[in-house]
Amino acid sequence: MPGWIRRLLGNKGEQAAERYLKAQGLRILKRGLRSRRGELDLVALDGRQVVFVEVKTRLDHNAGHPVESVGPDKQRKLTELALAFLKKHGLLESSARFDIVAVTWPQNQDEPTIEHFRNAFEPPGRFQMFA
Repeated sequence: MPGWIRRLLGNKGEQAAERYLKAQGLRILKRGLRSRRGELDLVALDGRQVVFVEVKTRLDHNAGHPVESVGPDKQRKLTELALAFLKKHGLLESSARFDIVAVTWPQNQDEPTIEHFRNAFEPPGRFQMFA
């Protein structure tokens, strides 16, 4: 799949995930937060808890379930980015968690299947955060 199609699908998936999370009562703070270290797809509030959401969008599960692509290296990277975000915004004492939203959007369907994995992983290694 060409890069521009992958980016288009990813953006479409992030928009669908954002709508879904809003419908679940979360307040979206940031979307597509990029730094030289990487990107946080969505940062939200669930009550008083800060939620870092990784969105994975696929057309199908031929290469595995979307959530499987968030392995240990990706988890470490997301944890570093989340810690930097919390530090920058004076939120180090806040409760935080990592969610994954898997969006499967077959080409012949108008709406995707969305699966929300709350508290999908614990922050690994030396970057552990308080929950």
